[in-house]
Amino acid sequence: MAYVIKRYSNRKLYDTQESRYVTLEELEELIRAGREISVVDVSTGEDLTSVTLAQIILENERNHRAALPTVFLHQLIKHGEAWQDFVQKSLRSSLEGLMTSQREADRVLREWASRAGWLAASGPEQPVKTEKRAEPAEADALREEVSVLREQLRTLEERLEKKREK
Repeated sequence: MAYVIKRYSNRKLYDTQESRYVTLEELEELIRAGREISVVDVSTGEDLTSVTLAQIILENERNHRAALPTVFLHQLIKHGEAWQDFVQKSLRSSLEGLMTSQREADRVLREWASRAGWLAASGPEQPVKTEKRAEPAEADALREEVSVLREQLRTLEERLEKKREK
C-alpha cells in the first residue's frame, strides 16, 4: 500500500500515516527504504506523485548527488512525450529484467546452499531454515570442498585479470 502524502497549496507535504509534515529528502528516504508513495493535492485531489518524484530527482541534480547527462535531458525535452514514453518503457523493462535476474540468483544460491547441506530445502516463498549440524567427518569434507572451490575461484580471477591486462 502506498504512503499517502497530501500536498497543500503552500507546497507543504503532509504524511497521513505519520501525521506530520515531511520534506522531499524524507520522501526520498521512504522510497529508498522500499516504500511507495502517492502524492495528492488536498484541494483538487489531483495526483501529483510524478511531479513530486521529478522534484526529488531535480533536487538531487541541484545538489550534484545524481548526474543526469545534459544530452539526455536535452533529448527528453526536445522529443517530448514520445521520448518520455520510450525512456519509461526502457527503464521499466530494464528494472524488471534486473529484478528477475536478482530473484533467479537468489533461487540458485538457495538451491546450491541446500544441496551443500547448509540449508534445508524450501519452497520459493518460504523462509529458509538451517539444517541440523552435519557430522564432523561430513563437515570436514564440506570445508575441504569449499577450500578447493575458493582456490579455483582465485585462480580464475587471476587468469581473468591477466587477460584484462593484455
